[in-house]
Amino acid sequence: MTVPTPRRDTRLDRFVDSYAERTHGMKVSAVRALFAVANRPEIVSLAGGMPNIKDLPLGDIADHMAEMIRANGMQVMQYGSGQGEPCIREQICDVMALEGVSAHADDVMISAGSQQGLDLVTRIFCDPSDVVLAESPSYVGAIGTFASYQVEVVHVASDESGLNPAALRETVSRLQAAGKRIKFLYTIPNYSNPSGLTQPWERRVEVLQVCAEFGILVVEDNPYGLLALDAEPVPAMRSVDTDVIYLGSFSKTFAPGFRIGWVLAPHAVREKLVLAQESATLCPPVFSQFAISNYLDTSDWKEQILSFRAMYRERRDAMLTALRDHMPAGTSWTHPIGGFFVWVTLPEGMDSQAMLPRGVEHRVAFVPGAAFYADGQGSQNVRLSYCFPTAERIVTGVERFSEVVRNEIEMLNIFGVKAPARHPPAPGPGADIS
Repeated sequence: MTVPTPRRDTRLDRFVDSYAERTHGMKVSAVRALFAVANRPEIVSLAGGMPNIKDLPLGDIADHMAEMIRANGMQVMQYGSGQGEPCIREQICDVMALEGVSAHADDVMISAGSQQGLDLVTRIFCDPSDVVLAESPSYVGAIGTFASYQVEVVHVASDESGLNPAALRETVSRLQAAGKRIKFLYTIPNYSNPSGLTQPWERRVEVLQVCAEFGILVVEDNPYGLLALDAEPVPAMRSVDTDVIYLGSFSKTFAPGFRIGWVLAPHAVREKLVLAQESATLCPPVFSQFAISNYLDTSDWKEQILSFRAMYRERRDAMLTALRDHMPAGTSWTHPIGGFFVWVTLPEGMDSQAMLPRGVEHRVAFVPGAAFYADGQGSQNVRLSYCFPTAERIVTGVERFSEVVRNEIEMLNIFGVKAPARHPPAPGPGADIS
């Protein structure tokens, strides 16, 4: 029997005609694209949101995990429940109680990081062309998830107190009058990524009231909630509305490598999420669940969070002081009371994406603001992260960043046009640090 010779296809990707339509919206994360450059030792990276875990008691954690494997290895290294292990779901309820959330373990589903939780929520609620509302600006990873499900993202204006309820009401009214199907509001009320803004308690109640009036589900993403730097955390939106879907994570308060997050949802929604989880992964990572449960059992994790808060407070203060001392007139920035990020607004006419290659030349990395919008906004903004570098490196990075901005202003003044953009750094391998 003669085997037919396949037709020669000279395209770089010969499968291009076979991909699903939904892949057209999938893009490389702007933060991941910086990873290879930002990892160079001469570069001060103010780009990624990697938590600093050097202060964890790694020796003690290793000893406890070794004992866990010796005593219960047959269980912790086996398949598990699609919903997640009961022990860690009970402990998660204790963690959420610190933010005023009263929950039952049966309504918690474990996910591979809160990122997967958001993916599964979008999967069970959204059809192509549905609308998701997102504060302005919004988390780049969420925008990527929504794009992969062919969802239309509509940004709602924010002010110094976060998501603006009046703008939310106007946006919902306009979209519903146009016949659009709004599936949910996605918000990060505590120390938002990327803006660093926090919604005060009264603002959260207003947002919930508007959504209740229009019958809109609220998805509250809260990975930074316990990392308050100036006061105790503001209670979660879920604490007053049990219809809110709450996304949580251990990536910021313990370690991201275990990839354990969770979704707290109304019972019927939780059932759908478990079915989606089982079809995606069979079960969330079992060893990681037991490892974190063991850490919560054997460590003073509340004291460890206080240690993290002190460390990030020092780094936040170093960044804000350096911005005050070095940034030119015409720039402004947020003053976060928790979390990892500062949101910078550049002088009129500047393009942060065009500045990025010149930032790399000056040995500093940052994230252009357009990455945090689905509609092309953000060219005048930059996200700076203070979570990973030391305070000294942060000051050096801000000094270099300010020099880039000053050079850009000078070029605009001389030529009256934006400086020519160069090719941004090529995407590189590495962990998701968005």
